[in-house]
Amino acid sequence: MPVSLLALAAGAFGIGTTEFIIMGLLTQVSQDLHISIPTAGTLISGYAVGVAVGAPLLTLATRRWPRKQLLLALMLIFIAGNAAAVVAPSYAWLMAARVLTSLTHGTFFGVGAVVATGLVAPDKRASAIALMFSGLTLATLLGVPAGAWIGQHFGWRMAFAAVAGVGVLALAILAAFVPRDAGRPEAAPLRQELAVLARAQVWLGLGVTVFGFAGLFALYTYVEPLLTQVTRMGDGLVAATLLLFGAGLAAGNLLGGKLADRGVVRALVLTIAALMAVLAAGRWAFGHSALAMGYVVLLGTVAFATVAPMQMRVLQQAGPHGATLASSLNIAAFNLGNALGAWVGALVLAGGLGLTALAWAGAGLTTIGLLLAGWSARTGGRALGAPAAA
Repeated sequence: MPVSLLALAAGAFGIGTTEFIIMGLLTQVSQDLHISIPTAGTLISGYAVGVAVGAPLLTLATRRWPRKQLLLALMLIFIAGNAAAVVAPSYAWLMAARVLTSLTHGTFFGVGAVVATGLVAPDKRASAIALMFSGLTLATLLGVPAGAWIGQHFGWRMAFAAVAGVGVLALAILAAFVPRDAGRPEAAPLRQELAVLARAQVWLGLGVTVFGFAGLFALYTYVEPLLTQVTRMGDGLVAATLLLFGAGLAAGNLLGGKLADRGVVRALVLTIAALMAVLAAGRWAFGHSALAMGYVVLLGTVAFATVAPMQMRVLQQAGPHGATLASSLNIAAFNLGNALGAWVGALVLAGGLGLTALAWAGAGLTTIGLLLAGWSARTGGRALGAPAAA
């Protein structure tokens, strides 16, 4: 794997950190800006909406840009957005800074995935995407806890300043190691790029991503109360368990890349089926601390094993002219899945079904993703064991 993939992973680490860092800072932000915690929580949903809207629009607006220049420009916007958050005097300012930062998310991962696949041999493309996405898993494992620690000791503004500093470092690494677009063909006409939206297989792939990943967040959004109220863990053990979840994400991300290199559709079906089964087992997994910790590691592993197959399936079906747009749309689909899962989980709790019922709700959502994956495999004319398309 070329070192330029590590440069893409560095950018992914910064963007992943800024997406989730606010979760550990809600109380501080609410107190400093004199808003309620639920209002502060909308800074999370505002970011997700910004990703969903900004990914296709910014991708289309910059489609004629050389990809390296685009990645560097996106990182500059990322730095500016986090710098604006540092000096935010009000909730509205901070929300605007979060939305500005979120606009870079989908396009960076979408374009980065296309760049990553062009840096390696065809039989290593899924692993290349997984390596780039390892920056996101490291953000969950290291970046978010570090940001929460900085916020606790130096204030939430310094946490955003640290993320902006990560952006500066990532910008330098991207500038140094990502190759220029030498020999890149001219951008296809807009009509030709938009033609990808008429492909049923692309929409099936996006649906697989939304529902497959929603199942994870129906449960994981509420994992802290599950661990504290059902398993009866103390704060220290909860923190250790969440770190283990991050380790599971990293392992699953690499595993998914290896599986998809051997056959994208088969990897897609197998990993989603595994996630569905693990989610369903969560109904009984939180009765004992050791069992819960092992379960959370397994959940993280199978959940992120789906990422590379999901991304590769959409790229496969988009074709060369629509790859960048479809890749960005799939990043938006991941974020829509996050929001859908959290919403369904909230409905389950509001209905008085209890925290452990979240596991079956998540399994139900992922079952929809599995059915869509099966439909895609059945109608896409590709055998389950077929290798990834060029």
